[in-house]
Amino acid sequence: MKLSETRAVVTGGASGLGLAVATRILRAGGKATLLDVNEAQGSAAAAALGQATFIAVDVTDEIAVNSAIERARAQMGGLNTAVNCAGIGTPARLVGKQGAMPGAVFRRMIEINLVGTVLVTKAAVLAMQQNAPNTEGERGVIVMTASVAAFDGQIGQVAYSASKGGIVAMTLPMARELASSGIRVMTVAPGLFATPLLKALPQEAQDSLAKQTPFPARLGEPDEFAHMVVHILENSMLNGETIRLDGAIRMQPR
Repeated sequence: MKLSETRAVVTGGASGLGLAVATRILRAGGKATLLDVNEAQGSAAAAALGQATFIAVDVTDEIAVNSAIERARAQMGGLNTAVNCAGIGTPARLVGKQGAMPGAVFRRMIEINLVGTVLVTKAAVLAMQQNAPNTEGERGVIVMTASVAAFDGQIGQVAYSASKGGIVAMTLPMARELASSGIRVMTVAPGLFATPLLKALPQEAQDSLAKQTPFPARLGEPDEFAHMVVHILENSMLNGETIRLDGAIRMQPR
């Protein structure tokens, strides 16, 4: 896919990884619609980018997601890319000093990270199936965001790892199913990145986390994640796989 022809919806687009992806796409001449639950932050991000549109949406609300995808398609004059970056990562032990994890905590993580990804993806696919194929027969690309926690989750990440592991697990079957429609599916599993969540930690904590990465011994930058996403868009042979983007980190138990 040519970036200049990209018409993308980006969830979690108001900040961090999602905003970096949208910035890269717009810089290359494509179009992007930011989808985020944070209306104030999303509006500000779209205004700063100048060429982006923002739509406030909760990715767990199926009706709202369907409406947002259709609005984005109409506003951009098409839709051929969906990048799923919306998610939460609040740690919680299965059984800790405060007792057992409430079921609602686990369900919320799954609903936002995993179910939300499915709701956005299926709505986007319906729109992409209406596209005329390009010279390679491609109609669209889906990019999902997992995490290294899908493979080596830490203590306190039972819910988070389950949600991200689900994304990894559905990547191949989704790609196989959508192959007949000319739609590729890829997942990126980032390690420790300098997202707003991590940047809110004390500098000492950030430095400690950075040292866990073998090389380069630092936090990843959101633009490096975005660089991987645009490569996926441009490289048609990338399909049905999860790429770890983590500086060779393997998370310790705690």
